[in-house]
Amino acid sequence: MKLSKFKFNLDEERIAQFPVHHDQPSKDRDDAKMLVVHKKTGEIEHKQFKNIIDYFDDKDVFVFNDTKVFPARLYGKKEKTEAQIEVFLLRELNEELRLWDVLVDPARKIRIGNKLYFGDESLVAEVIDNTTSRGRTLRFLFDGPHEEFKKLLYSLGETPLPGYIKSKRDPIPEDADNYQTVFAANEGAVVAPAAAMHFSRSLLKRAEIKGIDFVNITLHAGLGNFREIDVEDLTKHKMDSEPLEITESAADRVNEAVTSGHNVCVIGTTTLRAIESSVGSYHNLKPFSGWTNKFIFPPYDFAINNSLVTNLHLPYSTMLMMTCAFGGYDLVMKAYDEAVSYKDENGEGYKFGVYGDAMLILP
Repeated sequence: MKLSKFKFNLDEERIAQFPVHHDQPSKDRDDAKMLVVHKKTGEIEHKQFKNIIDYFDDKDVFVFNDTKVFPARLYGKKEKTEAQIEVFLLRELNEELRLWDVLVDPARKIRIGNKLYFGDESLVAEVIDNTTSRGRTLRFLFDGPHEEFKKLLYSLGETPLPGYIKSKRDPIPEDADNYQTVFAANEGAVVAPAAAMHFSRSLLKRAEIKGIDFVNITLHAGLGNFREIDVEDLTKHKMDSEPLEITESAADRVNEAVTSGHNVCVIGTTTLRAIESSVGSYHNLKPFSGWTNKFIFPPYDFAINNSLVTNLHLPYSTMLMMTCAFGGYDLVMKAYDEAVSYKDENGEGYKFGVYGDAMLILP
């Protein structure tokens, strides 16, 4: 499959800059639009996300990614020159030594031995290694408990909104909650599991009352999800590795649902990649703790779930490719054509991106 196959025309105004409930007290997360695609019949429906539970029954399973986004983008100054430097935190390497894997911009100005100052010089970091062209290892200089260090570090950071939002506006305090699922638990992501952000607490309760089971796995999504693909032949693209945790109890519950013939709906492409990274030889889900760099694009045979919730993605994105692999390239791209042209009774169309609307793909 070629990269050029995932082009479609999308006006910038259709890329959501805020979630549907922003500045609208009468709305909640689940008031987003939802495009429903039936793989077997090719039927396409236009619904609201809160209608999702109408398609599932008692003992069906929703599989969520319970990762938690942290405020990963910081701005500091280089010693002596006071040049402004953007530092994007990727992951903590050593808690005791305060070592972090980061990206810096502009990278050409940052060399081993340089010191960076953050805030009112309340936090200092030293560059101790080069990892990639933009990658560096920083050692933060802080005397005190780790909890106090993290509190200070995060107070200086901002919500890591993707570039297509950050280029239009700065993060606001509300993004700290909006760019997060209501059930986020395990900290470590710099990219939010966007499809799951449509679940409100009331919708989760309604699903629970209906008898739908919830299973949590953890995949800490990184910037590789938004990295531009620079090869036409998708077999030559490499995804960044991301940490993944699937517990034995989570695997058992998913396998039980599959064996008993109940629906397994994976919520989001990060969750889908996690599930497909740990499939056993008998098409069962295995417990897993480690890293995955799995890249899924058409054609691909999925082993576990028969349904998928995902957002409406941007052209050329790895998330769109994974969606096409699951729903079928022709059907998904037809649905995208409809999403681009559709207007509801209020003249409002679908929004795309992490703060955009959703798609539900059914058998």
